[in-house]
Amino acid sequence: MSRKAWVVGAGLAGLSAAVALTRSGFAVDLCDSATQAGGRCRSYHDPQLDRAIDNGNHLVLSGNEAVADYLQTIGAEDALTGPDHAAFDFVDRANGERWSFRPNDGRLPWWVFAQDRRVPNTRVVDYLRLARLMAGSASQTVADRIATSGAVWDRLLEPVLLAALNTSVADGSARLTANVLRQSMARGGRAMRPRIAGPTLAAAFVDPALAWLDARGASVALGRRLRGLRFSGDVLAGIDFGDGEVSVAADQPVLLALPPWVASALVPDLTVPDDFRAIVNAHFAFAPPVGTPAMIGVINGLAEWIFAFPDRISVTVSAADHLVDRDRAELAAGFWADIVAIHGFPAEMPPWQIVKEKRATFAATPEQDARRPGAVTRWRNLFLAGDWTQTGLPATIEGALRSGVTAARLAGATGAG
Repeated sequence: MSRKAWVVGAGLAGLSAAVALTRSGFAVDLCDSATQAGGRCRSYHDPQLDRAIDNGNHLVLSGNEAVADYLQTIGAEDALTGPDHAAFDFVDRANGERWSFRPNDGRLPWWVFAQDRRVPNTRVVDYLRLARLMAGSASQTVADRIATSGAVWDRLLEPVLLAALNTSVADGSARLTANVLRQSMARGGRAMRPRIAGPTLAAAFVDPALAWLDARGASVALGRRLRGLRFSGDVLAGIDFGDGEVSVAADQPVLLALPPWVASALVPDLTVPDDFRAIVNAHFAFAPPVGTPAMIGVINGLAEWIFAFPDRISVTVSAADHLVDRDRAELAAGFWADIVAIHGFPAEMPPWQIVKEKRATFAATPEQDARRPGAVTRWRNLFLAGDWTQTGLPATIEGALRSGVTAARLAGATGAG
């Protein structure tokens, strides 16, 4: 008979944990307080736009191994699209200048010697200095390791790393930044190909996982909120969903894949990140012409990244605390002005939607990184998952999926007692 396991939270960390546990032979009970799975990577039909949209735009890279493994397991390995070779297009809103950062496929970075592949008006030595980012103590910031000025910084490093850290890059953790670079730029362009979920995040990451779990007998209950936990000695002995306590045996693992502020309210003396950064997204009901770049970075604009989908144009701004309280219509008008100037679309603004995530991710600073717990707790059948746990990465899809696998592996190895 299969051993029972509970996964509380059906975001990407919870889905990843549930899939990994099911593969290991557990009978999984997955639940979430929301009425749909996906957490912050959710998709929904927006009546204002009359089309399905994602709450935000999430980019992954071809070198994200946890993403590749997860999608292959749930049969969604073809759900991401992107170029055959790494390419990141940019435009400077201040003067209209455009360029493309195009690292070569292999690990040996000969692209730094090719003017048409690197940032305009930069030298080889400017990139060699970036090697200092590959080291650093847990207490150091990016600014402690390299100079945070110059063309490479302004036109490549800051916009790319801002999207990864969702934190002012200069103040960001040098350790987390180094880990991001190790799994991407340090491995060459073959690991840096941008990948975008289509047609929606749910179609790529969520719906196939739910179907995979259902086909293997896992129980999925949405709209079911965890109310409390009961501990006895070194084990979690009971879980309460508001309709009576469910007893938990010592050899039955429970994985919490909840936001940090929810987990800390349920688990005694749990230290978690407590400083967060916002993300602002905009979606426009406009089908871009064929040939519109799928993604373009914006320097000196209100928008930071513009994404082109078959039926919509979307904008993402990271570390957006400076925008999160601004009027929604004002934001939409400013973003559309950037889009018109960059892509040459009609000036009349189409139907729009603004999505604000005030606590989108923890601040990827050394101080907040130090507050991240591991997957193991002092109760031998209780484990934690989430991009805010100690994954070694900032709060990314790769980190969320990795955390679920880690928690499931530990549950299988030590949760049995």
